[in-house]
Amino acid sequence: MKKKLFFYSLGIIILVIVIFTAICFCKKDTKSTKKLEATVIAIDNDSISVQDNNNIIYTFNNQTINTNIGDKIVIEYTGLLNKNYNIQDNEIIDYTIATIEKNENGIPKSWLDDGIFSQYYILANDKLQELTLEEKISQLLLVRYPDNNPIGELVKYQFGGYLFFEKDFKDKTKKEVQNMMTSLQKNAKIPILTAVDEEGGKVVRISSNPNLVSEKFKSSQQLYALGGFETIKNDTINKSNLLNSLGINLNLAPVVDVSTNPNDYMYERSFGQNTELTSTYAKTVINASKNLGVSYTLKHFPGYGNNYDTHNGITVDNRDYDDIVNNDLPPFKAGIDVGAEAVLVSHNIVANIDSSNPASLSTSIHNLLRNELNFTGIIITDDLAMGAISSINNATIKAILSGNDLIITTDYIESINEIKTAINDGTISEDLIDKLAFRVLAWKYYKGLMFINK
Repeated sequence: MKKKLFFYSLGIIILVIVIFTAICFCKKDTKSTKKLEATVIAIDNDSISVQDNNNIIYTFNNQTINTNIGDKIVIEYTGLLNKNYNIQDNEIIDYTIATIEKNENGIPKSWLDDGIFSQYYILANDKLQELTLEEKISQLLLVRYPDNNPIGELVKYQFGGYLFFEKDFKDKTKKEVQNMMTSLQKNAKIPILTAVDEEGGKVVRISSNPNLVSEKFKSSQQLYALGGFETIKNDTINKSNLLNSLGINLNLAPVVDVSTNPNDYMYERSFGQNTELTSTYAKTVINASKNLGVSYTLKHFPGYGNNYDTHNGITVDNRDYDDIVNNDLPPFKAGIDVGAEAVLVSHNIVANIDSSNPASLSTSIHNLLRNELNFTGIIITDDLAMGAISSINNATIKAILSGNDLIITTDYIESINEIKTAINDGTISEDLIDKLAFRVLAWKYYKGLMFINK
């Protein structure tokens, strides 16, 4: 009995020591000083936002920092950074303004990574030096194809690209569409992205025109029912070949939102299967699309779930964080792992990640995509004209500061003026515009577009 009591007491003592050590370690970890090297991207009276070399954005209470937009700084702080917090709760101990270091090719080192487009960074930086500020700004805009004078507007503003809808192809022959695209590219100083939503099924911008294709492209659910993933692969190849032949180089598809409930708004456009099968679907489409001249876009990050239509108004996703991570993110991760070049972010408010902002304007959502999913490609907003965010002031600036690279916009004049005003009043820096334009240019080199006007 005494022996048992001895070992029981010894166990209690060891447990107390372990718990005490753990507490001390945690206290030491949260109180020890750490350093963050980053670029200042926004300052207001109450906060300062910085972006590190991995494109992760952190916002701190502006306690002691006196610096300028665009400065490279080293922040000394205590505590642990949390990429999912809108405002970090760390104590800033000190900071120093650092020199912006450039490599031997004149590219800021903070722009460099081992990302999907990295082999084209030198070419992109060289081209960037040839552009005016206005042309750099325009490279960030994927503009809804205007009804009036589209070539004249392109010559004037030099947009990053045009987004086309069904009406833009109505009754046109294949030759007329080809001539339309050729004329646009000939008048572009920088070759443009030519984008459509050709999902198949409910959303068909191109194949709704019988002059361009004999029948509409089927939905992913229909294709899977007909012949599984092999049929989906062949459909992606056929679709890509058609789009490429018409001069379309970007498809805002596939929809990789997980939905198995026919009552969900997104169900009809989704694959309609569980997370595992939807992940295989994402991989199948991205793999099949490679080297066919058309880039594909995973959407709608971080997963649409059972939410309502954001074209009409604000929607709030109240699902658990773990539910989203385990069920909605894997298809995006699967597509990214096999080389997805672009991800489109929804306008849903995802309450358990960021209850204050639509996903498209949330740094927490973009940090999740960059950090947890290791995405190094182009992040695209959903259309800023949609009802969910149409009433938000300075949405273009918020989209830029939250981590997007490419902005889908209808009112391009308003977007351009917002950016110019923000640069002039110090809300954002020209260096940030340079970095984003650099990324878009690198993508265009990767796609082979930058050589078509030579």
